[in-house]
Amino acid sequence: MTPGTLSAQITDYASRADPYPLYAELRKTPVLREDDGTYLVSTYYEVRSLANDPRLSNDTSNRPPGFARPGQPAEETGLPPSFIFTDPPVHDRLRDTINRPFGPPHSPAFLDGLRGELSKVVTELLDAFEGKDQVDIVEDFSYPLPVTAICKVLGVPREDEPRFHVWADALASALDPQSGDGGGPDTAQRARQEMGAYLADLIEAKRRRPGPGILSALTPDMTPADLEATAVLLLVAGHETTVNAITNTTLTLLRHPDVLRRFQQEPELAVPLIEEVLRYEPPVQFIPFTTALADIEVAGTTIPEGSPVWLMLAAANRDPKRFKDPDRFDPCRSDNEHLGFYTGIHYCFGAPLARMELHMAVPELFRRVTFSGLLEDPPPYRTNAVLRGPRHLPVAIEGLTA
Repeated sequence: MTPGTLSAQITDYASRADPYPLYAELRKTPVLREDDGTYLVSTYYEVRSLANDPRLSNDTSNRPPGFARPGQPAEETGLPPSFIFTDPPVHDRLRDTINRPFGPPHSPAFLDGLRGELSKVVTELLDAFEGKDQVDIVEDFSYPLPVTAICKVLGVPREDEPRFHVWADALASALDPQSGDGGGPDTAQRARQEMGAYLADLIEAKRRRPGPGILSALTPDMTPADLEATAVLLLVAGHETTVNAITNTTLTLLRHPDVLRRFQQEPELAVPLIEEVLRYEPPVQFIPFTTALADIEVAGTTIPEGSPVWLMLAAANRDPKRFKDPDRFDPCRSDNEHLGFYTGIHYCFGAPLARMELHMAVPELFRRVTFSGLLEDPPPYRTNAVLRGPRHLPVAIEGLTA
């Protein structure tokens, strides 16, 4: 392989089922310059260093001409960029404001208060498996739970949840360097506008009559446009990544029956097991939208000011210089400080919610369902190379316990 071809192969759908040999090839050159001037950084310590370097910008307005600007800029959508596409001090102001009603230290009980309702959703979804000999884990389980969860976080009426499926798929595709499941940038832009219009009405209703969810809590502290943009981001990121995380965990366990048997006998294995899946099969494979604000020297290579940079999280998570025997799935791995939820100031805002959902969904799924095996391996994957996960996961089941 030559420089200029690796990113094309990584984003090629033919590599979606198993991109890890390409990541291993990529790590041979920790900082690789592509023919178009993009730099791919693939080793653990270098990715971690850059993710914490203020000279690397998430603000897509810093992208050089001719390079994609994920997230759709304001002039095309009528909304400002989501806080994930901003730098300090704007990023810090928005993130700190949003975090107040969402979690510690201001609202430590908020997420815990959702457990009862989400537990009922898990039970209802699994009860629906009764009498079936096969199910699609994505459609029947790992999609419905996260969309319900993030809608409860925001205060979206449950009857409106189905509307977000098409919107979320289209918006997630905008993060992909190539066209994703949503049909390309025009579809993503239209979805963001439609969702923004829906949320504008919902936010105004919450302003007049406050109710549950963080939208009501945030209306006094944020402009309507910033709140709409934030809600769009949370609905997409809080949904898509968790769908992939639950599905990837299910697929990984079914591919490792020895680990599955141990997990079913030792439920306390759930915490390290889920963390190992986040390292081994992370739902976000790489960050393709950062830009160097100055010359940055990394691993003996200088990334010039203005260069687009891709931070290859999934490649870093399997770096043998950081993780022993990194291609082995080992839920008892020690010192597992993976990059599955990224790192630095842009560390995944919804990580506490995602972990809570995973710890509610995965143990109950494998406690109640007796699996016969995978019906397709590899399963069909989403086209999106960034938010990588199966589009469907058809499995055969033998029965369901109470």
